[in-house]
Amino acid sequence: VEGDRVVIDWEGYTIGYYGRIFEARNKTRGGAFTGDDKDFYRFVIGDGSVIPALDEGIRGMRPGGVRQLIIPPELGYPASDPSHKRVGPRPQTFSGQRALDFVLGNTGLIDKTLLINVELMRVDKRR
Repeated sequence: VEGDRVVIDWEGYTIGYYGRIFEARNKTRGGAFTGDDKDFYRFVIGDGSVIPALDEGIRGMRPGGVRQLIIPPELGYPASDPSHKRVGPRPQTFSGQRALDFVLGNTGLIDKTLLINVELMRVDKRR
């Protein structure tokens, strides 16, 4: 529901760049994805802090639910925020950020469609 605060675990893939992972679930892993357990991602539904596809895709889910979102470029990361600081979720590793930036910044032949797997961990109802 609009205004609820949600906690998710997510992983993201660049479909147009050989299905390269740019964020791993549960742990950062793979290539330069090494490190401790990552933090879950938190946001408020409808506040514009995440890409439109994630905001739309999380609605109607219940805690423990899992969805796979195929995200066309027009519902993904905005070109006006190339560092992904204003609109998330943002990859937590340099390697993941670089893979995502390569795809989104490419003006050539790479398909900018993304795939995000999301698990809803918790919902805090708006008061």
